[in-house]
Amino acid sequence: YVAWLDDPELSIGVSMSPNAWKTNRRYNALHLSQILIPIIKALHAAGLLDLAKGSYSGPRAKGNRTTRIRASEELQIKFREAKFIRDDVTRFEGEEIIILRDAKEANKVGKEVEYVDTAETIAMREELKAYNDLLAASFIDIATLDKPVIEVDPEIEASHVHINADTARSRRVFSRSSWEMNGRFYGGWWQRVNGDWRSKIFIDDQPTIEVDFKGLHVAMLYAKAGVEMQDDPYDLPLTLFQAYPPELTRKLVKQLVLNAKKKSSAYSAFRESFPSAHRGKSMKNDELDRLLGVFLEKNPPLSDHLFTDQGIHLMYLDSQITAHVHRHFTKQGIPILSVHDSYIIDHMRVAELRDVMAEASKAVMGISLPTAIKLPDMPEYENVTDEQLQDHIENRKGLRCVGYMERVFTYQERTGRKISPVVRGDAKELHRIM
Repeated sequence: YVAWLDDPELSIGVSMSPNAWKTNRRYNALHLSQILIPIIKALHAAGLLDLAKGSYSGPRAKGNRTTRIRASEELQIKFREAKFIRDDVTRFEGEEIIILRDAKEANKVGKEVEYVDTAETIAMREELKAYNDLLAASFIDIATLDKPVIEVDPEIEASHVHINADTARSRRVFSRSSWEMNGRFYGGWWQRVNGDWRSKIFIDDQPTIEVDFKGLHVAMLYAKAGVEMQDDPYDLPLTLFQAYPPELTRKLVKQLVLNAKKKSSAYSAFRESFPSAHRGKSMKNDELDRLLGVFLEKNPPLSDHLFTDQGIHLMYLDSQITAHVHRHFTKQGIPILSVHDSYIIDHMRVAELRDVMAEASKAVMGISLPTAIKLPDMPEYENVTDEQLQDHIENRKGLRCVGYMERVFTYQERTGRKISPVVRGDAKELHRIM
């Protein structure tokens, strides 16, 4: 039903192998069993499901043969006649949200690993559940959207980001079967959109501001070396590197450093990360050598840390910082949205957020790391004045569209929470705020 609402053409992968259905697994909280296999077959035979036995992924493909199902035309008719709505369908409360995976690299999915709970995993789960419950009880939306859907990339299949309670949930994911690798929080829809879209997010009908740690992983390595990072680490002097415009240079160098075990794999991953027409796709190794040389001249404390597989360890440390930030605001009942190295919060709480980020980074790294307010129409890390911040907030307040306000009214009626002074049907007031 949910897949059909999101996209009538969307199919769901489902294994038809009995071995895939293990009811005693931590990650199968609903205890779904192989009894679903004959049920799926029966629904298909009854004309309620469209079914494709294995997907085709190209000549000589080794994998991706999972069966796909979707609602048939007959079932879609029944969905349209149903007396329930999207918000009536929620995820199972007991779904596992502390995930341990065996992938060798943090950016690869890997297989989920069974584990035995400890006091630490129980505490992490309880904290994250409280955080998710707070997000579920809050109204988080984008004020300029008539429909709560963002098209991320029209060239990519399934590129739509849907805004609802289910996509406002987080899971904490650890890698390489270790509780000290990765550990970042994933899942919130705001992590899948760019900074411009994030700047339009409203929480409980209030504009928000995003605050960023400046060059977080670089700053963390400076802290490990006992040195305080003084300025933007990616702002390379033109006298040292003149090959490309400054904004392109900073994007290139940010993509290159920290995460790989070897220089060769770092260079390969760097080129693979760009689309075919991008300049970074065709950069040769000697060009990347020069770029790295300039970066290290600007940031000498990092000389011993490049290509040492630091990324996944730094991700664990930044996840500890985020856990600290989540904990502080969740205890106060204040929703905050995390994007690994930045946080989005009600515009009236920006000063408090920056204080908490400083406190959290000091608790984890022994030193408070520098932060910056992010505005979509300003260069990264540029100082934002109080006047610029206030202008941005006032501009955002005037962007509420009719579709957004209808969702506000529906939320208020469903929850009984009053978050907007506007009354449904008050045309003059609606016109004023639009």
